[in-house]
Amino acid sequence: MTLRVVLLGYGTGGSVFHAPLITSVPGMVLRAVVTGNPERQEEVRRRYPGVAVLPDPAPVFDDPSHYDLMVIATPNRTHVPLATRALEAGLPVVIDKPIAVNSEQARRLAEIGPPVFPYHNRRWDGDFRTLRRLIAEGALGGIRRFESRFERWRPQVRESWKESADPADAGNIVYDLGTHLIDQAICLFGPPTHVYAELDTRRPGAVTPDDAFLALTHENGVRSHLWMSATAADLGPRFRVLGDKAAYVTHGMDIQEEALRAGRTPREHGWGQMPPETYGFLGVPGQARPVRTELGVWQEFYAGVVNALEHEGPPPVPIEDAIAGLEVIEAALRSAAGR
Repeated sequence: MTLRVVLLGYGTGGSVFHAPLITSVPGMVLRAVVTGNPERQEEVRRRYPGVAVLPDPAPVFDDPSHYDLMVIATPNRTHVPLATRALEAGLPVVIDKPIAVNSEQARRLAEIGPPVFPYHNRRWDGDFRTLRRLIAEGALGGIRRFESRFERWRPQVRESWKESADPADAGNIVYDLGTHLIDQAICLFGPPTHVYAELDTRRPGAVTPDDAFLALTHENGVRSHLWMSATAADLGPRFRVLGDKAAYVTHGMDIQEEALRAGRTPREHGWGQMPPETYGFLGVPGQARPVRTELGVWQEFYAGVVNALEHEGPPPVPIEDAIAGLEVIEAALRSAAGR
């Protein structure tokens, strides 16, 4: 069976992070895209001939029998209402991060029935896959500290719901970049037992945090130090992971986002391969060696969705991990507020 997919939203999320992956994975087909923007409607028709274009999701909810999966790539405040309607109609959902504004909303989604798949694609970054392999092989020994950064230099405030101070928009940088960093830490070391956070609003005209640091203490004693910023005039290491035998250090971002924005897809030769000059280094001072970066394979998230729905395999990202991540964000907000 081929999963028939309807994609809600065709902004950057839908057009860059979802549609090209959905159309690259065997076992699923993009049947419809929902967007009310005329220019985006034309872009869908141009890039995906034969895919239905709907101005709103009402026809999907009125008769969901034409679809097997809904992908929600709309603004954060709409995730829960749309997902609730889809789940109550019997449709499994993929929800872009964060799946909800708070952990209680996410728990309610999990209780409705059909599967909820949190879209935490950064688990399939090439450098993160490399790190997971090195840890599993014992190449670093026992992990002491996990340092991870998503930093950008974007000093101008943009007109976007992501810059909104309304809590319902979940617009601050911890919900945005931080969701990925927190999820990777949870994936490696489990939910933390303690959370400390520093949240700042640095840019003139900004009304929501745009520069943040989180320190997580995990049950096994590992400390995760996570930086996320739109105001970094110098970019630190992407990963700096310290073990009792060696360290693994990388710089720069996974190449897949850049490739998708340029119109490439995972169907192309060489997808997800980082160039040798970007490889991370493994070792100790004076004895570090480059380690070839694993392929980045964001499409494997959707392959996991097919496996879960068609073959009763495990979900690519357990919803429990997404709930734990939202609990970390809530704890970070309390910590930064001195509560």
